Amino acid sequence: MKNKLRIAGLSLVFAMVLSCGQEQQKESTQPEAPSAGQSAVADNDSQKDVVKVAVGSADHTTLVKAVQTAELVDALSNAGPFTVFAPVNAAFDELPAGTVEDLLKPENKGKLQDILSHHVYVGSLKPEQLTDGMTLNMVDGNNVTVHHKDGKVFINEAEVIASVPASNGIVHVVNKVILP
Repeated sequence: MKNKLRIAGLSLVFAMVLSCGQEQQKESTQPEAPSAGQSAVADNDSQKDVVKVAVGSADHTTLVKAVQTAELVDALSNAGPFTVFAPVNAAFDELPAGTVEDLLKPENKGKLQDILSHHVYVGSLKPEQLTDGMTLNMVDGNNVTVHHKDGKVFINEAEVIASVPASNGIVHVVNKVILP
């Protein structure tokens, strides 16, 4: 009886090893499918994530191009939650001439990522949660300060002019680029 169990056990192990070898062979002969991140998930029914909110706004084309160039689309399409302070196109236009074009060059990707990361807070803060004097530690590791002036909310010197909820956080539209 012991021999029959031993033979059955060895047969089972041999079959498993053999089948693993066949699976590995199949995997190595099949071409790898290109990997895509969270941003590649097609979902037209759910609420938009922070990236899709920006993509859907005609006032954020410069920001969208910057996020794409910095390769941050997948990171910001993940579950979050994120609070994104999204500068409008006019905010980028206020930067010194040539700044945006320079940041969009491949050799400046790291700088661009740092600047964009300075606009993202991990957590979802609704407008009423942005209290006067509050300090936020942004994704880039630097802080910004919330100020209230004349009934308006500012992040450093950038005024929050609108807020749009998203599936993975909230987008606060701001009128200036927030520099680290």
